[in-house]
Amino acid sequence: MTSLSRELVFLILQFLDEEKYKDTVHRLELESGYYFNMRYFEELVTNGEWDEVEKYLSGFSKLEDNRYSMKIFFEIRKQKYLEALDKRDRAKAVDILVKDLKVFAGFNEDLFKEITLLLTLDDFRANEQLSKYGDTKSARGVMFGELKKLIEANPLFRDKLQFPVLKSSRLRTLINQSLNWQHQLCKNPRPNPDIRSLFLDHTCNQPNQPNGARAASPGTNHLMGGGVPKMAGFHPLSAHGLFQPAPGPGGLPANLSGWMPNPSVVPHPAAASSGPIGLGSPNNTGAILKRPQTPSGPIPMEYQTADSNHVSKRSRPYGTSEEGGNIPVNILPVTYAGHPHPHGHNTLSPDDLPKVVVTTLAQGSPVMSMDFHPIQQILLLVGTIGGDVFLWDLGARQRITEKGFDVWKLDACTKELQASLNADVTASVNHVAWSPDGTLFGVAYSKSIVHIYGFNGGSDIRNHLEIEAHTGSVSHLAFSFPNKQLSVVTCGDDRTIKVWDAVTGDKLFTFEGHEAPVFSVCPHFKENIQFVFSTATDGKIKAWLYDNVGSRVDYDAPGQSSTRMAYSSDGTRLFSCGTNKEGESFLVEWNESEGSIKRTYLGLGQRAAGIVQFDTTRNRFLAAGDESTIKIWDMDNTNPLTTIHADGGLPASPCVRFNREGILLAVSTNDHGVRILATDDGIRLLRTAENRSFTPVMKVPAGGGFGSSSANAGITMADRASSFSAMENNEVRTLVDGKPRIADDLGERSRTCKVTEITEPSQCCSLRLADNVAVTKISKLIYTNSGSGVLALASNAVHKLWKWQKNDHNLAGKATASAQPVLWQPPSGIMMMTNETSDSNPEEAIPCFALSKNDSYVMSASGGKISLFNMMTFKTMTTFMPPPPAATFLAFHPLDNNIIAIGMEDSSIQIYNVRTDEVKTKLNGHQKRITGLAFSQALNILVSSGADSQLCVWSMDGWEKQSSKYLQVQHGRSLPAVADTRVQFHLDQIHLLVVHETQIATYDAQKLDWLMQWFRREATGPITSATYSCDSQSIFVSFENGSVDVLTASNLRLRCRINPTAYLPPNPSSRVYPLVIAAHPSETNQFAVGLNNGAVHVVEPSETEGKWGISPPLENGAPPADN
Repeated sequence: MTSLSRELVFLILQFLDEEKYKDTVHRLELESGYYFNMRYFEELVTNGEWDEVEKYLSGFSKLEDNRYSMKIFFEIRKQKYLEALDKRDRAKAVDILVKDLKVFAGFNEDLFKEITLLLTLDDFRANEQLSKYGDTKSARGVMFGELKKLIEANPLFRDKLQFPVLKSSRLRTLINQSLNWQHQLCKNPRPNPDIRSLFLDHTCNQPNQPNGARAASPGTNHLMGGGVPKMAGFHPLSAHGLFQPAPGPGGLPANLSGWMPNPSVVPHPAAASSGPIGLGSPNNTGAILKRPQTPSGPIPMEYQTADSNHVSKRSRPYGTSEEGGNIPVNILPVTYAGHPHPHGHNTLSPDDLPKVVVTTLAQGSPVMSMDFHPIQQILLLVGTIGGDVFLWDLGARQRITEKGFDVWKLDACTKELQASLNADVTASVNHVAWSPDGTLFGVAYSKSIVHIYGFNGGSDIRNHLEIEAHTGSVSHLAFSFPNKQLSVVTCGDDRTIKVWDAVTGDKLFTFEGHEAPVFSVCPHFKENIQFVFSTATDGKIKAWLYDNVGSRVDYDAPGQSSTRMAYSSDGTRLFSCGTNKEGESFLVEWNESEGSIKRTYLGLGQRAAGIVQFDTTRNRFLAAGDESTIKIWDMDNTNPLTTIHADGGLPASPCVRFNREGILLAVSTNDHGVRILATDDGIRLLRTAENRSFTPVMKVPAGGGFGSSSANAGITMADRASSFSAMENNEVRTLVDGKPRIADDLGERSRTCKVTEITEPSQCCSLRLADNVAVTKISKLIYTNSGSGVLALASNAVHKLWKWQKNDHNLAGKATASAQPVLWQPPSGIMMMTNETSDSNPEEAIPCFALSKNDSYVMSASGGKISLFNMMTFKTMTTFMPPPPAATFLAFHPLDNNIIAIGMEDSSIQIYNVRTDEVKTKLNGHQKRITGLAFSQALNILVSSGADSQLCVWSMDGWEKQSSKYLQVQHGRSLPAVADTRVQFHLDQIHLLVVHETQIATYDAQKLDWLMQWFRREATGPITSATYSCDSQSIFVSFENGSVDVLTASNLRLRCRINPTAYLPPNPSSRVYPLVIAAHPSETNQFAVGLNNGAVHVVEPSETEGKWGISPPLENGAPPADN
């Protein structure tokens, strides 16, 4: 039986067990031989059902198979014999002796004679070896203990004693996904089809067929071939749903429908027009590709698993998508949330938690709430009971700004609030929170008010919105993104939840239904549907869609507690933590599909003085502030994992908050402070940032939203008041009031910024990666997303993958210049991943590749067909798109794994659906081959660049061209006729880096507005490659003369030059230089270069420096933020 058939058996076993077909479950276990159910076996032994015991064993082993099996069967039959003797049933004992035990005489005749002699004794306990035999029950218990040891040691039972870890109702989920897929493939899909049969394939275009189904084709491979009487409960599909699990009653996602006590199947009236938050999904399929889903059809491969990524995780500069899952021959990887990452995602230990106290920051009054910046992870926002809000730069240990409670427009407040403020002008902070892109933060106060501030980096914090949100205290706030519109969700003492436009402050929705003050809100989205959980002080939990229909969920929190809810960072697991009036605290994980508690974590105190706060990190750990400590749990284990005391001095229920990567942990202290704990990586991050200037790096787009739920920080470049000077013949041009100008005539201050020159090997750390495979040159280079490997594509179509191993000198197993990695070769025996090539010289082809976000798959081409490789086995999963024309650039759609953008040699861009093996559309606008593609999920666009030095912007909705522009040319110069032009989005997904052999330029991608240019020096030769650092604060630029320049991204100022003598060995016989440069995904100062001689080097600053040069001061006389 194939591996997939074996896994199907496990899914059927799970289904049968959930449906209570107990006898059938064990019959299938026996007949398949895949899973030995030790618990069932123990039950049979304990009950003395000896015939069933041997029958069940026979499905896995026979008596004569090996010595372990012989011993197992002997012990069972001996026990049966002794029980017959103990009951004085000698006739039965003789029968057992002759029929069951005599078979062992041939192996040990003396033992058989000794057993026979027991018949002559009045009590077999007179035999010295059986003198300790007790009663039947205890004897069976002792024997089972021995049997268990023998079974576990028996090689025939290996891999059969553990049932795979599956999400509940996994088979139902797969069938739901298949039905959704079938519905999506309908030519004229009808909203909310009522599918009542699994015997036939579903279709909406043949009304004469019963139940909207059609006969299956002869080639259909049915997973289920018979009736399943209890197989009810498959919810109707959402209108035009694209592979997502079907929405539950009332438009709620399937994972929430189980929370409803008496669900109604009648859709609400707003379903037809409310987009992703209604019952159905949007009609515009380009806009609703929210998550990859399960393919249908035969799958001739083993399943792969991968960790999915939540929107808060850092995305790669080039828009890649979520991968993982099973890979059919012509289908891209898909994500199954909740499975372990194939590259050790779940190998974290308590040692990976922040435990070392690095600093304590005084706040002046007790801390109420904290939140780390989602991008600049050393920025911490703190709100206090005294009404103060502080923003801290943890690297510099400095307070960037302080905001006290102050009503901006008192006359705009209601009379009731004015009266309250006249009586007492003070208010405490209840909650602080950053927006997902870090351009805004919100503050909820105890007196009706919510303040929203704009954050433009550094100390540039501006009043944005003042909202009188609720009558009485505003308990909590959070940012959400319904209908692609950044919103603020608030709740308060007036028992309501309200949703506000984060740009205008307009009220969008009011949710009413709680009978007590609302304590917290938790917005989230799943499968295109946005929703909000709310909790009240009476212990009630409700869930709401963004409409006016009312609550979809009414449930009780454990112990009727005041509860906060939070998802794991990948958005797949839901937790809550709260404390009731009696001081009892509860930390639980929820089963969303059923609305029930999946597990309750032990170890919380039962006399809490306040409400216990908690946080999650790394999709693995839970932390709660309780009993003046920080208690840690593994998400998969209910027992506490460890306790962190943080040098003591913590309040009874301290606030706790992790930064995004989980390498820093903030905890409140008794003396009105915040203590910062760090891992080794966190200490390194703080040390690196200690002297770094936080120049303005973010900009709120004018007249629009403030980014998306996956957007990151952006560069403020267009609103500069002045330009920058040319430095050492490296000219910078910028826009001032829309007019370009050369910045040679600026003041002396901007000319005096010193550039750090690195010329000696002792001034940096460089490592040539060991290699035993000769290639001529490296054409493509990228770090794995985990940061533990480097993948290169050589000009001869061969891929090389280096991996760093964890050891005492490299505890994190990350790429580093201080430890040599391994040139990876998988156990499959395949030496290298090699692309197909065209008949012509492969060295002349244009190589390209794109790496999946979970590092499991790479899509690649070298002039021939496009290949999809499994990174774990190096196996070729599939090939497609034979030339001509050949592919020259590849990019995954950021929202759907099955859609890829393929830049072609003939200047076209093909939007290709790998699942259906068809070109969805063909984009024409360039004159020469495509050399770059970059998606922006925040702007919903694709930006392309070509060898014609042209940029084009395409809408991801209808794929129409929105704008185009040729690169700006420096006065007196001209662009080459053909030259590669590459594009890469800043972390904010709004600003665009454009790389050309003559220049580095930045654009606002919304309108292709040119912001700044930086021209190379003649002495360096052409620019060969450039990339943003992982935090988008720096740009690494490589040149044909072998040097690498480090620019400050916010102003394109040169701050450091790394000469080839510093990182390359001397080679007078040939000219060696980088062809491609790649930035480490989490180390801000590390990069790798692929050379024209086939070598790959990893380069990072020396340990004494820790960074590349010193960032130049701000223009206009403004000092750096950390000076």
